[in-house]
Amino acid sequence: MKNKKVLKITILTICLILIFFSIFMKLKFNDVSFELLIFSIFTSKGGNLDILFLGILFVLCGVLVGLGLIFLIKLFYKKILKKKLPFLEMLNDKTKSIIKLVIYVLISIISIFCVLRILKIDVYIMSQSKETSLFEEYYVNGRDIEITFPEQKRNLIYIYVESLESTNVSNKNGGLVSDSYIPNLEELALKNINFSNNNKIGGALQVNNTDWTMAALIAHTSGIPFKISMDINFYNNYINSFPGLYNLGDILKENGYNNYFMIGSDAEFGGRKSFFETHGNYAIYDYYYAIENKDIEEDYFVWWGYEDKKLFEFAKEKILDASKKEEPFNFTLLTVDTHFTDGYMDDSCEEVFDNKYANSFYCSDTKIGKFVNWIEEQDFYENTTIVIVGDHMTMQSNFYEENKNYQRTIYNAFINSKIEPEKEKNRLFSTLDLFPTTLASLGVEIEGNKLGLGVNLFSKEKTLVEKLGLENLNKEISKKSYYYDNIIIGNE
Repeated sequence: MKNKKVLKITILTICLILIFFSIFMKLKFNDVSFELLIFSIFTSKGGNLDILFLGILFVLCGVLVGLGLIFLIKLFYKKILKKKLPFLEMLNDKTKSIIKLVIYVLISIISIFCVLRILKIDVYIMSQSKETSLFEEYYVNGRDIEITFPEQKRNLIYIYVESLESTNVSNKNGGLVSDSYIPNLEELALKNINFSNNNKIGGALQVNNTDWTMAALIAHTSGIPFKISMDINFYNNYINSFPGLYNLGDILKENGYNNYFMIGSDAEFGGRKSFFETHGNYAIYDYYYAIENKDIEEDYFVWWGYEDKKLFEFAKEKILDASKKEEPFNFTLLTVDTHFTDGYMDDSCEEVFDNKYANSFYCSDTKIGKFVNWIEEQDFYENTTIVIVGDHMTMQSNFYEENKNYQRTIYNAFINSKIEPEKEKNRLFSTLDLFPTTLASLGVEIEGNKLGLGVNLFSKEKTLVEKLGLENLNKEISKKSYYYDNIIIGNE
């Protein structure tokens, strides 16, 4: 009897954990993909523990409330309902057992349904049952084509801004807000090259498996989505960082560039360190490097490591060092202050808006504006192209007012590009296209104007989004790919 009671409580607890975990993921991550969830579980080292602790607290409170309600319902049944409805006393033990069984089955079904639907496990299972020929038909390996650099090679400063959307610019210039959250970046987009899905400031559409930071870094630099496999060999080969891949870092390194990657968090998180070291032999300047270099105290830790205020100051020093060398440089930064939930604000940030997250974007925008101004004042700027992009769209639920007539996009600005685009506006494209486009902005000629699954946006060549449509492209990306698993990931 006692064992049965423990078993019932255990089953109820597990069901409630599944239900409240799914609810938490939906509330915090909105349309989270199952691939992101799996990736986060297997590569959690170096992440921000605040969200993890918040999730544990939410689930724990939910389970306690759920068990408490079940206890009150049972108490109500025993003390009141049985007295009000005498026929319940007439039920035999077998009937009571059947009713209890039905209740437990219903709770189990609800919990399984929540997990399957909210975490999109059903979508993942269905997509993995189908094979795509997308890569066989459209993937271009840079090793198989001519890639020609100009005689005077240009430096590249590539700034990934966490969760930055063109949605943040003022509505008069193509955004979704009346007063711009990012006035400096808005001005940079207006004065320089901004590839857009409309005739104002716009940007890249977000395709499947590019919607979190590591996936975005792979998409931008390699022109491929980050397809997650349940095969344990995937994670072994992921640590080896896509042995079949030939990407931006590889190409620049082979053409004499020094590559650098700077972030204010742990570079190990999500496999970023391994990826950039493997593809381009980047020098990595992360949170732990800053401690070793005595840039910050050993016990210093805010947000994900150290804040963007320090990131840009540290970057200036390293960029000046890089500019003094004979070789051209590629200096890549990844900001973090605008990461959900609500972003981070240091003591220099102003509270311009009522929304904390909007203020974090405004503050980040101020820092980026000053950083770009500093670059433009340096001697090396004349021969340097700056690329500023959002890594992906924000995951923060309900940050923007819902507008079915508005297409949210990822921000981009190409500053001091070597060439001008043939068609800058009214293009449909994704971050996969930024790989060949970045090279082209340096004056690099690419045979066929294609690399990975991406297309050089400076050309008139149609992108995959323009050829296939966003919905069809997403369907194909979600399917299983023999080429991706065995050639790019390197399972064979």
